[in-house]
Parts: sequence; C-alpha cells; structure tokens
Amino acid sequence: MKKIILRIEGMTCSACSNSLEKYLLKQKGIEDALVNLVISSASISYDDSLTEADLNQFVKEAGFKSLGVYQEQEEKESHKKVYFAINGLLALFVLYVSMSHMVHLPVIPFLNMMMYPLNYAFCLFLFSFYFLYFGRDIIISGIKNIKYKSPNMDTLVMLGIMASFLLSTFNLGMILKGNKDYVENLYFESVCVILYLIKFGRYIDNISKEKTKEAIKGLVTITPNKALLFKDNEEKEVSIDEVKKGDILITRPGNRFAVDGIVVKGHSHVDESFISGESTPVKKGENDKVVAGSINLDGEIFYKAVNIGKESTISEIVRLVVEATNTKAPIARIADKVSGVFVPIVIALSLLTFIIHLLLGFTFSDSIVYLVSVLVCACPCALGLATPLAIVVSEGLCAKNGILVKKSAILENANKVNVVVFDKTGTLTYGNLRISKVINKSSYSKDDLLKLVSSLEIKSTHPIAGAFKTYLEDNNLKALEVENFKNILGVGLSGKINDKEYLLGSHKILEQYHIDNEFLSDEEDLSQNGNSIVYVVENKKVIALIGVKDIIRDNAKEVVKKLKELNKEVIMLTGDNEVTAKNIAHSIGIEKVIAGVSPKDKAEEIKKLKAKDLKVMMVGDGINDAPSLSIADIGVSLNSAIDIAADSADVILMRNDLNSIYHLFDISQKTLHNIKGNLFWAFFYNVCMIPIACGLFEFLGIKMNPMLAGLAMTLSSFTVIINALRLKKWKGK
Repeated sequence: MKKIILRIEGMTCSACSNSLEKYLLKQKGIEDALVNLVISSASISYDDSLTEADLNQFVKEAGFKSLGVYQEQEEKESHKKVYFAINGLLALFVLYVSMSHMVHLPVIPFLNMMMYPLNYAFCLFLFSFYFLYFGRDIIISGIKNIKYKSPNMDTLVMLGIMASFLLSTFNLGMILKGNKDYVENLYFESVCVILYLIKFGRYIDNISKEKTKEAIKGLVTITPNKALLFKDNEEKEVSIDEVKKGDILITRPGNRFAVDGIVVKGHSHVDESFISGESTPVKKGENDKVVAGSINLDGEIFYKAVNIGKESTISEIVRLVVEATNTKAPIARIADKVSGVFVPIVIALSLLTFIIHLLLGFTFSDSIVYLVSVLVCACPCALGLATPLAIVVSEGLCAKNGILVKKSAILENANKVNVVVFDKTGTLTYGNLRISKVINKSSYSKDDLLKLVSSLEIKSTHPIAGAFKTYLEDNNLKALEVENFKNILGVGLSGKINDKEYLLGSHKILEQYHIDNEFLSDEEDLSQNGNSIVYVVENKKVIALIGVKDIIRDNAKEVVKKLKELNKEVIMLTGDNEVTAKNIAHSIGIEKVIAGVSPKDKAEEIKKLKAKDLKVMMVGDGINDAPSLSIADIGVSLNSAIDIAADSADVILMRNDLNSIYHLFDISQKTLHNIKGNLFWAFFYNVCMIPIACGLFEFLGIKMNPMLAGLAMTLSSFTVIINALRLKKWKGK
C-alpha cells in the first residue's frame, strides 16, 4: 500500500472536501482518503494498480485540480493584493452606479437609470459579465458538484448568481422592447458584489490559513541549501540535492549540518535547540548522530550522510505535522456530516420560499430575489471552517512548542484522558546515568571489570548503557572486542569476551538462567539509595554488582502536581526494581508504582487500566516502551531526535520537556472550547439569517437583499477565522 499527499485547488467549504473524499473512496484501488480543507490537501492510500497520474485524474473528475505532491512553499502575494484591490474598486463602482440615487449621492449623468435606462442596464450587464469571469471558478465548481451529486457552497452561490443574472438579462430584454419600468428589476449589481465578496473572503481566508503553518515553514527553511563534500581528499561545495547516502561531508564551526549523519572524524559541541529545546550544547564525537539544521559550534566535523531529503529528521517532522492535519477529529466529522446535508436542505428551502412568495401574490422578480437571498446567506462556509481551522491552528501551535501530534483526534481525545502512566528511566529521569558503586568479588581490578562490562553495555540501546559509555569516554578507554552479542528483551544482555560467556542485567537474568544470587543484601542497600542494579555474570557465576544512578528531571515533581490538579491519576510503570522505583516516585509525588515489569508486561498493565474504562496516556522513550505506547489511548514519546518516526507513539515531544504533556492537555482543552464556540456562532448565524432571508420578519421592516446576504455570509466566516486565530495567542504556563 502506497500513501501520497496531494495539494488540491478549488475547495471552498467542507461540502467540497466531503464530495472529493467520497468520490476518491469510490475509486477502485484507493484504500483510504482524507481531504483537508484548511491546508487544501488530500492524503490518499492506494495500491500498486494506480499511479500518481491516476490520482490526479480522479481529482479532476471530481471537479477539482491537483497541484501535485504536497510541499511547503512560499507564495508571492503582492500581485494578488493588487488584483483584489482593482476588482474591489470595480465592485464599488458598480455599487455606486446602482445605488447612488437611493442614498442621495450624485448620479453619473449618462448612467442615470431613469433618464438613460439602456445605458444604465448595459453598463451593469457588461460589468456582471466581467465578474462572472472573475468568479468563474465558483460557477464551474457549483455546476460540477451538481453533476457529481455533491452540492456544496459553490452550488448555492452558483444557483443564486445565475438566477439573478438570468432574471436581470430577461428584464434587460424587456427594456430593449420599450418597457422601461423593468429597469427597477435589475440585479446585475448583486452578481458583481456577491462574487467579489466571496472571492475576497476566500483570499483573506487563505492568508489566515497560511499563518497557521508558520512552524512548518520555519523548519523547512532551517537546513542549508549547500553542503561541503569531502571526496578523494578534496573539498567541494555542492547543492544539497547532489548529496548521496554514504557521502562524507564537512561542517565547520558556525555552520549548520546539511543532512542527518554519523560523525566519522572530529569532536565538537552542537546546538540542537531547534529540535530538542535544550539550550545546552551537546558534545559530539565519533559514531555520534548529528541532525540536519543543528549548528556546529567549536570543532571541525567529518560525518557520513545517513538520512537525506525526505528521510531527514526535519522532513520527517514536516511530514508528521502535515499528516496530522490530514486526519479528522471526531468532532470534525460531525460538522462534516451536518454540512453535507445542509446544502440540499437550503436548496429545497430556497425553492419553497420562492413558491410561497409567488402564492402570496409577489411578482416573479421579487420572488427570485428571496430565493437568491436564501441561497447566498445560507452558504455553510463558516460551518465548514469552524472545526478544521481551529485544529490546524492548534497543531501549528503544538509544533511551534515542540509537540508533534500525528493525528487530529489526539487534540480531542487528550481532554478525555484520566490516567497518565510514566516510564521511569529516560522519562521521569534524564537518563544521564552514572556508575555510583561497584561491589566486586571477581579477580579483576575495578577498572578492568568496568572496562569489560562497558564493552558489552555500549552495544545495547538501553538507557543504562549510557553510564558505561560515559565511563569509557571519561577515562579515554577503548572497548574490548565482543562476540555473539545479544539483547535479552526486558532482562539484560549477553556476549563473549576472551572466550568467556557474560550475562549482564537485573536480578531477572539470574532467575531466567537459574543462577544463585549471593548479593541480595547488597542489592537491597543499593536500591534503597536510588540505584538501578546491574548483575555481572561470568560463566554462569555472579562476580560483581554495579549500582547505576539516574538524575530526576528538574520539573518532574511540578508536572506531576499539575496533572493531579487536572484530576489525572499518575502512575509509574517501570522495569526497574520496586525499591528504587518507589524511592524516585515518592520524591516526585507519585503514589502508585508498578515495578519490575518487562516491556510485554507493561503492555498488559495498560490493557488492565483500559479494561476499567479508563482513558490512558502512556509516556515513554518510544523504543523500549513501544508495545505499551501502541496499546495506550495516547502514546507519548520523548527523546524524539533519536527516533522521530516512532510508529508506536501518537505524540512526539521534541524538547524532552515533561511540561509539554501539561501543555498538550491545556491546548486540547482550549481547542475544544474554541471549536464549540466556532460551531455555536456558525449555527447562530444561519438560525438568525435564514428566517430573515425568507422574509419572515418583513412585517417588522427587517428584510435582506442578495448583496446584504453575501456580506453577512462573508462576515460570518471572518468571525470564525478570527475566533480560531485567537488560539495563536496561547502561552504555556
């Protein structure tokens, strides 16, 4: 199964996105399709029987245009500003010509409707022709969506505009025959002004949408366009597009790394704050990973290109954010369904209004005016924008604050979470482990023992291995050669050095291999002092016990307190021993601790919580905790720079900051409030305006013409846009 995200042109409301989505899902070979109105894109999953050209054709058949694969790009807006300014002046001129006599403004002599009715009528007729061309995309879209039985906002506008134009053209014909009284029944100005208002409203809407993607654009532009290639002992500056996997590149102090890679020569400190949020530079040496866009501070680095182009960390971040916007929160689907049935109802209501006014004795011309007013004012543009715009603004806000949300539903579901489960090592703690104590009963010296153990541990991905890697680096030691290395999931590791078999791990490794434990009392002492325990077994005999300590994150206690204030139950779930786990949990305010569990058992514990009808968030490292992250209602991964594409996690915290979890809950809550507010105002507008457009309040002197209907519809969309953009003012506590 393949997946592609296409940029779509021509969508104007949720009915548009719904109709395209439905059409795509009907096509053979398409497994899934999600269309995003706000960023004008379609995420399509399809099989090998289809090509990108086929997908583009499907989009065209549905009445829209595919602009190819989605990518962030800057658009020049200056010409559009001039374009809309000129057409705005033309629309004002038309409005002045048609209404100046009503508001006692000077009338243009040769366009006086009473003295020169033909001049007046032909002038407005010609301008209406121009504005029909100006708004041709709306007319074409409206017709196509009738053809494909998916009427949308454009359908309503098209029907209203064409009804006004055809009626006015008929009345122009009557004037040509000498019936000058028909000059008062021309509605060409409605065609011009309504089309301009709608087009201008969409232009402003698009500007607003672009502002929601600033975080993505900032990431895209952070990587350099050039790279310094080292080949055949020569340096050559090349375009980033020319770099291939395996190439050796050079980055000097003050420059950014061009691609993700592995250091092969040199030492330096690197600023990775743009991706991790950590202001402290990170020390880099041989075999360390470097990330594209990070800044080399003080040493020349030679590194091998590993992830280039779309595979880079930054590209992965952009992809995740875009994919998130191409998923739908449950509340958004409700709004889509409402919009989908709303348009046909409005069409039926407008026809009913037309018939009733005819039956009440109104002229055909006046009845058409009521029909047009209903069609135009009832356009569900505001309803269509209410949910997706708030979601996109919030996702951009999350991305800007180092929170990558993979699915829009997370922003809604986060508000339902009542249990937050934390892994310990590398999550509640920094994972910066240090060797604190060695109990050695072997024939080796302490240094020789630690060198031997470190040579095995550095091959592991477990956080404890970091303590032994640091030991080798601090003492400038070279690791011993290891044979038959093996990770034993949730227990430890094994390997062979100098023809001797070694096992390293917790007490569980002793139980698994039936090895006697003579260090029980020593283990208890170390655990009570907050140490994680590493047993050293040589040829099935315990020869040493090593205590490794971690540092608790500075804000762990504060975050736990904040979560409790939100009425979230907080649990620690760890593979570490119970004494050590409870010691750390107590210090940061966590009462419930589940310790000594394997990755598989962690997942089972999450299942038990969910079986109690609890909504569970699991926070872990994204690798060792993959099973539990997948099973939890929301999986949150830290240390994202290491594993940015961790499929197991729903949320990736780029800044390794636990406070981001509280921020996610806060943004989620404010997003839902904003959506509900948007939906209220969208429905309130239609509830108020449709009865007025139908003429129900005419006895009070309250009535609406098509131009006022177009203005009201545009203003309702602006209200929703402004309300959604208020989310951008959010600041984390």
